[in-house]
Amino acid sequence: RSSVRVLCGSNWSLVLQGQWMLEFYAPWCPACQQMEVAWESFAKESERLGITVGKVDVTQEPGLSGRFFVTTLPTIYHANDGVFRRYRGSRTLEDLQGYILERKWEAVEPVAGWKSPSSIMMHGMAGLFHFSGWIR
Repeated sequence: RSSVRVLCGSNWSLVLQGQWMLEFYAPWCPACQQMEVAWESFAKESERLGITVGKVDVTQEPGLSGRFFVTTLPTIYHANDGVFRRYRGSRTLEDLQGYILERKWEAVEPVAGWKSPSSIMMHGMAGLFHFSGWIR
């Protein structure tokens, strides 16, 4: 059983409380597939690290990928009580753990307020992505 929390349009707001690492992926994406084992292992360590590890399938959740303005895969975000930072480090288990344990996220500039996934602007973007997926 996976320790990774699956997020969707109806429960994404869970990331607004507590500390999270969130991966946006697509099942067909080779880079996402390569990272899957490390992400699962990272999730197994989540309780020890004091975080929740989640994932969003962008093929199933176009609204969420719009809300977070995901344009490349995989995309990883760190969230701490509603403050979002884009993770751009290595995708190894050791580096993911170090990002949390050594609080490296504190040195990363947070996503600007108007671009924050919880902002009105990104709520509209979510609707646009969802609508475009519906049209397709």
